[in-house]
Amino acid sequence: MERKKVIIMGAAGRDFHNFNVYFRDNEEYEVVAFTATQIPFIENRRYPPELAGKLYPEGIPIYDESQLPELIKKHNVDFVVFAYSDVSHEYVMHRASIAHAAGASFMLLGPKHTMLKSTKPVISICAVRTGCGKSQTTRKIAKELKDRGYRVVVIRHPMPYGDLVKQKVQRFATFEDLDKHNCTIEEREEYEPHLRNGIVVYAGVDYEAILREAEKEADVIIWDGGNNDFPFFKPDLHVVVVDPHRAGHELRYHPGETNLRMADVIVINKEETASLEGIEVVRRNIREVNPNAVVIDAASPFFVENPEKIRGKKVLAIEDGPTLTHGEMSYGAGVLTARKYGASELVDPRPYAVGTIKETMEKYPQIKNYLPAVGYSEQQIKDLEDTINATPCDLVVSATPIDLNRVVKVNKEIISVRYELEEIGTPKLKDILDDFERKYLK
Repeated sequence: MERKKVIIMGAAGRDFHNFNVYFRDNEEYEVVAFTATQIPFIENRRYPPELAGKLYPEGIPIYDESQLPELIKKHNVDFVVFAYSDVSHEYVMHRASIAHAAGASFMLLGPKHTMLKSTKPVISICAVRTGCGKSQTTRKIAKELKDRGYRVVVIRHPMPYGDLVKQKVQRFATFEDLDKHNCTIEEREEYEPHLRNGIVVYAGVDYEAILREAEKEADVIIWDGGNNDFPFFKPDLHVVVVDPHRAGHELRYHPGETNLRMADVIVINKEETASLEGIEVVRRNIREVNPNAVVIDAASPFFVENPEKIRGKKVLAIEDGPTLTHGEMSYGAGVLTARKYGASELVDPRPYAVGTIKETMEKYPQIKNYLPAVGYSEQQIKDLEDTINATPCDLVVSATPIDLNRVVKVNKEIISVRYELEEIGTPKLKDILDDFERKYLK
């Protein structure tokens, strides 16, 4: 039987996972290529033979997504598999139309064919968009379980932007492990806060292998989702975070709507800064598509060291990168903090941006009077450093979850903003975990 030819569209995460669990040893299909987008510097490499399996002794090439139509025709492709996240439903169908116009069928793999089953209880924390507040929700749940005496291991959605063979299975227990694995700023943003709380984190490329290693040292596994993707593991409790600042997006983005419909618990976050209208739109949409979910109201207040230093100063606000780029937010905690504590000016860094930082800001025109903390390569981290140093300001207010001084050397004082999840009223996550503990951990 002739194997059906496949291209997997991705962004160095879900695409590799779908290949590993569905296509790698499947003799009905031949994956002729991956395409890459969203993340810079991840195209023009190969998915290595060490990870690709016996059917792919030379590995699989990875091309820029712009080459999709010519690749379909060149290889006479049967199926294009869409495998990345946080894009509008309209965007997905545009890609389907490109595939169809070139002659291929279009495929989306769902939970049944991509979720792995763990031998340990699993809690997944996901979202309907990037930047909803998954991280602080995950931290709160992980800390609560750790305080109850359980061995908690967090497994993070993949961010393998470097050497894929070396990144097959990664374990992070100390800050030194971040340097050992040459982590990008995006990776550090997700791992550092867990490490500060004494939580071990796993990530990488091969999530079957990662899961089996994590199970050896865990009483409970927490899936820490990325973008708005649904979990790689079958959850026993699925918690989904929504953002009333982007009311309506919970029904308009892929696969965030999938998460909303699957959720056991839905956290409406950022209520302290959102409009009442936005909150009500989200509530109405939850009632419409998932009326049986438990709804938790929550805020993500900011915590700032020495906030008095901000008053009257010209401030460069630095925000979490993905929230502003493919998350499409037009501001973040850095901007809100600077305004709250009386900054005289939010300095626009665009005239001073260099290299890849300048390119990023031109690509995302909603980014104006603040700077995204993107750093996917050594050069991009250097460009970020040079941009900060060149921007004429009195102070940097950084809302990225990492200590920026660990990765860049700047000529200005940096004040860090932290934000944690706080429930409003009842029910609380503690109540949900009481039920989970009785059912799965006792």
